[in-house]
Amino acid sequence: MANYRWPSKLSKLSPQAKQTNLYGVIIVTILCAASYSVGIWKNSRGGISRASLTSLPCTFPNITSPILPFTPRHTSPSETTAARVVQIPSCGVEFSEYTPCESVSRSLSFPRDRLIYRERHCPSKDEILRCRIPAPYGYSVPFRWPESRDVAWFANVPHTELTVEKKNQNWVRYEKDRFLFPGGGTMFPRGADAYIGEIGRLINLKDGSVRTAIDTGCGVASFGAFLMSRNIVTMSFAPRDTHEAQVQFALERGVPAILGVLASIRLPFPARAFDIAHCSRCLIPWGQYNGTYLIEVDRVLRPGGYWILSGPPINWQRQWRGWERTKDDLNSEQSQIERVARSLCWKKLAQREDLAVWQKPTNHIHCKRNRIALRRPPFCHRTQPDHAWYTKLEQCLTPLPEVTGTEIKEVAGGKLARWPERLNAVPPRIKSGSLQGITVDDFVSNTETWQTRVSYYKIFDQQLAETGRYRNLLDMNAYLGGFASALVDDPVWVMNVVPVEASVNTLGVIYERGLIGTYQNWCEAMSTYPRTYDFIHADSVFSLYKHRCDMEDILLEMDRILRPKGSVIIRDDIDVLTKVKKVTDGMQWEGRIGDHEKGPLEREKILFLVKEYWTAPAPDQ
Repeated sequence: MANYRWPSKLSKLSPQAKQTNLYGVIIVTILCAASYSVGIWKNSRGGISRASLTSLPCTFPNITSPILPFTPRHTSPSETTAARVVQIPSCGVEFSEYTPCESVSRSLSFPRDRLIYRERHCPSKDEILRCRIPAPYGYSVPFRWPESRDVAWFANVPHTELTVEKKNQNWVRYEKDRFLFPGGGTMFPRGADAYIGEIGRLINLKDGSVRTAIDTGCGVASFGAFLMSRNIVTMSFAPRDTHEAQVQFALERGVPAILGVLASIRLPFPARAFDIAHCSRCLIPWGQYNGTYLIEVDRVLRPGGYWILSGPPINWQRQWRGWERTKDDLNSEQSQIERVARSLCWKKLAQREDLAVWQKPTNHIHCKRNRIALRRPPFCHRTQPDHAWYTKLEQCLTPLPEVTGTEIKEVAGGKLARWPERLNAVPPRIKSGSLQGITVDDFVSNTETWQTRVSYYKIFDQQLAETGRYRNLLDMNAYLGGFASALVDDPVWVMNVVPVEASVNTLGVIYERGLIGTYQNWCEAMSTYPRTYDFIHADSVFSLYKHRCDMEDILLEMDRILRPKGSVIIRDDIDVLTKVKKVTDGMQWEGRIGDHEKGPLEREKILFLVKEYWTAPAPDQ
């Protein structure tokens, strides 16, 4: 049985039969090949040619790839669109200028001493409005820069108080359906440009050594507006006070500004951030409270930076009658300021007419030696210089980083390149290794990555690609400022936010690059007016705040500060973006999810959104 072999059928066939079978196989093979060739030929007539394939940009290979069907992968088959979308209602017209953390009614319950009631006081969780802030009736897209520097629509900021109160100071004029900004100010009635020219005769504003400025008590921000033409970017701030809508006017003009006040907490900026600090009759009591406010200016000034003061009490000997104050009062105020400035080791460079300029030392070698004689203020020992989110002001001097030599001109923390080289030069904080986990290679790679990403964004968001369409931009999680650096040649400015929950505090790096920004906790509202930004960028923001606060609250805050017809780009994990889009579908935002710039296989996707135009109803309705 083991040696038995079943007979093979093929072995029984004759040689002629075998040859016939072979011919049949060959014929069938030829017919199949011919059929396949005809099919390819028919499809190629309407398909992509070899030439067109080679002409596609290899940088973005996923542009030709089909859009993945995200909905069936990330929603239940039984769910319908109508059942999932929850429409978020609009707020009443009385909330059209609502600033949650600077609410006038809420502020009245806080102490008026030192203007503490003007600081941030945010609503509790059960007080948060969960409705969409309307634009005022008749709202229009702002004028494009640089025209917007000089003109804004009345309907966008319907307040004429400043046109009356500051009529003789050329702040703002009201004509027909618009406001005109002649560029004047309390201390520069001839215009901000001429005023800046006077400053330029005292310090060099042309060689790129001055790039970042802060304007305390900014008015309608004409100082910052006219510094733009000198490649100097200014962070203007003022409280929401009786000068109704001054910061709102600044933002309508396309000038960086936030709501803020020097009271009891630090300004929301890192140490050594600004090349210039400016006060033009800003009414801040610089010499009082043991010099606490000048000590804070010293913290945010870069080594070798300048403090510029114009108005009372400077040149009081000639101006005291017009200021309606006594000679003794003004003389005492100036003496206090001079004394505090000396205690900070500042050098008074010049005083010419109504202008005075002091300079901060480049290091603290001599200042530490002088502490024996000056004693106050002492150097801070346990403070974190860059911590500035609800951080209390201190009456101690923030020490500059140590220097290796004994030269008085050696710059503490590292010397900065001049603008524009400063933008892409390795920031001293990274070069010195003071930021844990961020290397020089990381910085270079991050800069290159964002150049690629912004180019990719502009393919899908035509408005971002259109020169002049956007002016005020917000990056909600800026990291090293790569997004802003990629847009530096466009006529835009970017508010770079470093969330206080970020693993590394990188806002100091952003300022060292010659960019501006602020700290923010996105579980709270931002210190700005509704309709501040034309464009918002959010990279991994919702993953960062996943277990910290409600996604809907963050999106409603984004809706509040975004202008009608403004755009949003959100990068995050696809599961996160699907939930985000479910909310935005009920906010009158149009959106679609696109692939990562590296292709469809990446879990991180990009959500492109546009806020629809809508306003409060007409007053008679």
